[in-house]
Amino acid sequence: MATNANHGTQLEDLASSRPPGCLKVFIQRDYSEGTSVKFQAKFPPELEGKIEKSAFENTINDINGMFVEAEKMSCGRYCEGCLGCLTAYLVFFCMETHYEQMMKKVTKYVAEQNERVWNPRGLLITNPIERGLRVVSFIGSFAVCVCT
Repeated sequence: MATNANHGTQLEDLASSRPPGCLKVFIQRDYSEGTSVKFQAKFPPELEGKIEKSAFENTINDINGMFVEAEKMSCGRYCEGCLGCLTAYLVFFCMETHYEQMMKKVTKYVAEQNERVWNPRGLLITNPIERGLRVVSFIGSFAVCVCT
């Protein structure tokens, strides 16, 4: 990786070039209960004074709940898997899996929360699906700027 004489790597230069007033907060996955999709519900200090703790916790807990529902095993999910196996998975060209339906629900929920809760406060929550289910990020601009 190339190094700039005045700074560090190009990546460090990009990270530090964010204009003042732009905020990025990343909520990491919580692996304390295994590898199921769950995000940390601990309120980040960077959001202090910008959003109520309860609004943050409600959003994260709702997202976590949707992933619990998506990954929950049931008779219907078992039959869905068997049907896929029997049809060489061609059936999934004609129907959505329960997991796909739940991912659409998460996407809709995040968009709704942005519109009702986060955008009026100058923040934007990104869909965890866009980040490979690794993080939920909050992006805010408290001045006129383009967040990178």
